[in-house]
Amino acid sequence: MSHRPTRRTCLLATAGLVLAATGWRAGVEAQGADASLASVATAAGRYYGTAVRIDRIAVDDQYRQAILRECTHLTPEFEMKWDAIERIRGKPSLAPMDDLVSFARANGMRMRGHTLLWYRSVPDWAAGVLLEHKDWSPIRNYFSTLISRYGDAIEQWDVVNEPIDTGHRTDGLRENIFLRAFGPDYIRRALDDARMLAPRASLMINEYGLDYDIPVERDRRYLFLKLLEGLKSAGAPFDAVGIQGHLDLSKGPFSPKVFGDFLQEIANLGLQIVITELDVKEYDYLAPAEERDRRVADAVRRYLDVAFAQPAVKGLTSWGLSDRYSWLEVTPEDYARYPGAWKAGDGPGVNRGLPLDSSMRRKPMYQAIAAAFKRQPLG
Repeated sequence: MSHRPTRRTCLLATAGLVLAATGWRAGVEAQGADASLASVATAAGRYYGTAVRIDRIAVDDQYRQAILRECTHLTPEFEMKWDAIERIRGKPSLAPMDDLVSFARANGMRMRGHTLLWYRSVPDWAAGVLLEHKDWSPIRNYFSTLISRYGDAIEQWDVVNEPIDTGHRTDGLRENIFLRAFGPDYIRRALDDARMLAPRASLMINEYGLDYDIPVERDRRYLFLKLLEGLKSAGAPFDAVGIQGHLDLSKGPFSPKVFGDFLQEIANLGLQIVITELDVKEYDYLAPAEERDRRVADAVRRYLDVAFAQPAVKGLTSWGLSDRYSWLEVTPEDYARYPGAWKAGDGPGVNRGLPLDSSMRRKPMYQAIAAAFKRQPLG
């Protein structure tokens, strides 16, 4: 998040590539066997998108062309988060988000609103106001600023992000600033405000750690379902849930039945589902790149075969398109597992957990996603 674009840079870059966008997309999608994830997903009755940053789109032509080729939906990685929008109270910084929306509109792409309420993106000034004065108005003003400005461009809003935490409260709610200031009803309150401002949009609750058949994630699934059931019973206005899908090869086991049953319970509540942040954290960095890619692709294949068997799952977004710009890193803990494996200054390269490699070439994970769309279309 350290590098931020200037408005001039973004506008110049956006203008420079809009002219070629329609022809580029049409040309690629007409290539049959070489069809993009965008066209494969659309043919299956779903959608494919990715999280992006406008500063990277503005300066990296290869990356920009890959986005135009492969995606129909874009999720702002950080441009829409409260601490990025309003670091100074009452002085919203909207230029980066304006440029991203302009880029999406000019190229016929759709936007996801990520995210309105997240405990890790509260501006410093707001923390004191919320806690000391129990004042909801800064949240309502922030919602109003974003939805009134971008509501016609955004069809899905992650209204509340990551509200669940295990091992603390019986209701499973995370001990965050919103809970401390306003109590458990803060989620319903956020949904009510979002619905008032965006009456036709799909409102979502987005959560992570719901994927594996391990104790902590079993607890999280149970608590998340209880939250959804309670909100639905209370008439809270929301339409869908986001399941982030941050896969991790160190976790396991993955149970198709357990995950499939969980998705069915969500669908039984009348809610749609989107896989919102798919990527894969590797574990064995000593293996050859080909083997690493095979393991990543196999995990994605097993996961998406279960997800796409559920008709309520309407789309897939990966948290990044290329390993060039992945938030997942080879950590000091990863290096520590292999003492002496690499010389000083050397290493295993980047984490290989996104559809394209660092050179924007399609990897086995890409093929696994495309094949999953094709195997289980909607309708």
